[in-house]
Amino acid sequence: MKYLLWLLKAAIFFTLFAFALNNQQEATVHFFFGTQWRAPLVLVVLSAFACGVAIGVLGMVPRWWRHRNAHLSAHPPVPAAPAGAEVAPPHGI
Repeated sequence: MKYLLWLLKAAIFFTLFAFALNNQQEATVHFFFGTQWRAPLVLVVLSAFACGVAIGVLGMVPRWWRHRNAHLSAHPPVPAAPAGAEVAPPHGI
């Protein structure tokens, strides 16, 4: 199974590498106010993918915070023993 996973990873890598080699022609991305960006097509696709991942992660942050806060409020912290109080050993020891 370990070798099959390595073979799958190698196949994905070589597929992406071949994609990058086949898309080296220059692409122009037109922004607002007449600005433009000229770069190889593979960089344009890679940057669009990275922006999509970043927007997805930023969109999930509020949900992660709510989940974390709900988890923390379900398990309140244990109060500390008052100063000078003896702590008894657990039962059975």
